[in-house]
Amino acid sequence: MEKTIAKQLLESKAVRLNPEQHFIWASGWRSPIYCDNRKLLSYPQARTLVVGALCDLVSQNFSDCDIIAGVATGAIAWGALVANKLDKPFVYIRPKPKDHGTHAQIEGELGLGKKMVIVEDLISTGGSSLSAYDCVLAAGVSVLGMVAIFSYNFDVARRAFEKKNCELHTLTNYDALIEEAVDCNYIDEKDLHTLKQWRLMPDKWGC
Repeated sequence: MEKTIAKQLLESKAVRLNPEQHFIWASGWRSPIYCDNRKLLSYPQARTLVVGALCDLVSQNFSDCDIIAGVATGAIAWGALVANKLDKPFVYIRPKPKDHGTHAQIEGELGLGKKMVIVEDLISTGGSSLSAYDCVLAAGVSVLGMVAIFSYNFDVARRAFEKKNCELHTLTNYDALIEEAVDCNYIDEKDLHTLKQWRLMPDKWGC
């Protein structure tokens, strides 16, 4: 499944690789890769595959899940699609409370005693994902864990999830993706060294 999902990310251009000319992330990091899983939503076959695979992750690892949450904004659609397929209630989590109306940070009906699974589109450092996790815990909801489409497999993210004791399962990851990119001729073997070096020191690469 890791390679199948990785291939869908590459074919839909949800992931773009350019080891020679870097992208700039919102964090300011320079990177040879850019991931935007919202592009997958425009491809019905890929979308159906990803939603089915996310549902399988939830069913296999969190069988007593009562409610699905999506992290705004990238995972709202994915979370809603998963909740619909599993016939579960859905909520979404804002990065911060809205500044008008009810000032809610969690949109939707949580319900007392519910057990939640959070859906993310991608995991980089884990900061925004775990901020959503903390928000739900503060609301008194039990979080079983998190599922995501893609992870960069950064050590900082792994340590952060372990520290929070938040169980994470992803459909694919950076290692599987760059291997698939070589197999499908999206990049050359010579580019692998650059891509592997970046993943070890992403905050210093290209400086």
